[in-house]
Amino acid sequence: MPTILPSRRSLLAGAAGIAGAALLSGCSDGGSLAADPEIPLDRRMRETAVRESERLLERYDATAAAHPALAERLAPLRASVAAHRAALADERSPTASRSAAPPPPRPASPSVSGSAAAAAPPAPPAPSAEPVSPMPAEALTALADAERSLAEARTISLAGAPGELARMLASVAACGHVHAYLLTSTPGAQS
Repeated sequence: MPTILPSRRSLLAGAAGIAGAALLSGCSDGGSLAADPEIPLDRRMRETAVRESERLLERYDATAAAHPALAERLAPLRASVAAHRAALADERSPTASRSAAPPPPRPASPSVSGSAAAAAPPAPPAPSAEPVSPMPAEALTALADAERSLAEARTISLAGAPGELARMLASVAACGHVHAYLLTSTPGAQS
């Protein structure tokens, strides 16, 4: 008897259902916000997306701190994630009042403000964050995996997102896949 495998559509629908159930049941970091039926779905989903972006920013900071030689390469991607976080933040949400964390320090030209910025260490990773590999290539691969995983989760959450938020999540997910590619490609290599 041949084995019947589930279709891609049924797998995505099931994953979207699980993600939606987790969001609505309060299984996220902001359990009280996600469980409050008075708060619109759009806002709950935005809050979750903002927290996920903040965790990704922490991973970028931890990687740049562990591998200062990668800081310049990571800076534009990190800035993009910070812009995504800001775009996802809703004006009514508590996280919107927080500004995006500053980018990791870059080698700066000697100046009063530049040397002070270069001396400031990036924000430490969250206590639950995975440790950064001591090997730069492995650290980049782990960061790419985090980008890819978040992009895939955002793609799945599109099924339950209201129109404008769905479009934003789709754009941010696409950027996450590009970031994953850029993190694992060789800089300067020709296609």
